[in-house]
Amino acid sequence: MVTQVPKQAYPRPFLKWAGGKSRLIQQYIPYFPKNYKNYYEPFLGGGAVFFYLQPLQATLTDINCELITTYRCVRDNVEELICLLKEHQIKHNREYYYHVRADAKINNIEQAARLIYLNKTCYNGLYRVNSQGKFNVPLGNYKNPNICPEELLRAASRALSTSKIQQVDFTDVLHWAISSEDFVFCDPPYHPISSTSYFTGYNGHSFGKKEQEALRDTCAELASRGVKVMVCNSDSDFIKNLYKQINFNIYQIAASRSINSNTKKRGVIDELLITSYEIL
Repeated sequence: MVTQVPKQAYPRPFLKWAGGKSRLIQQYIPYFPKNYKNYYEPFLGGGAVFFYLQPLQATLTDINCELITTYRCVRDNVEELICLLKEHQIKHNREYYYHVRADAKINNIEQAARLIYLNKTCYNGLYRVNSQGKFNVPLGNYKNPNICPEELLRAASRALSTSKIQQVDFTDVLHWAISSEDFVFCDPPYHPISSTSYFTGYNGHSFGKKEQEALRDTCAELASRGVKVMVCNSDSDFIKNLYKQINFNIYQIAASRSINSNTKKRGVIDELLITSYEIL
């Protein structure tokens, strides 16, 4: 009898993430730069673009400390992390979820396992904290959540093995990206397209017009150095005007909106894909 060796999973996001780009990758492909050496992603989130491109030299950053801790543990301690997630899988129920949600671990691996467990079992995979910085998303309605996707985590660990992962503000990319060999992909919190669509619970801080303008200025500085910059954002006049001011190229992308408490408001909506370079 021949024992088959399990196929290695293809690297892809191990977290569900609001605004994640997995479903948009095929539309993004024609817009990615053809030649670059160093990859930078200052709003890491679920990392769909990173996992698709699999750059050998990448610097991945985010302002969310728990998220960065989790990525580092997946990169450096994936087997220990898997063991903790298996425990969560066995113990999972409604009471256990709220116990874990209320218990912020100090140990980094425990903290990473907690974030992944909550992400796999909370409502819509949202990451939201209150004004005290405490995770406050209710339990989702899942019959059999895949809390410990072992091979997916191992594949992510391999893909992350050569990456630098840091918790910093997006402007820190200015310290690293300096030439045409560098590609910076920015997926910031989107500018709201209505007065009811503000989302400020990602890290306890809002990302308003002032921050959008600071990002635009950061992108302009990077482009002046020859850095290849790609930004995605909502299809709003405010965002269009920001990037027209620095002569970036603006394209419309049809995106599927899947996270909304009102299912009737889920569907296809236009988003913007913005580049500092011409598409060849």
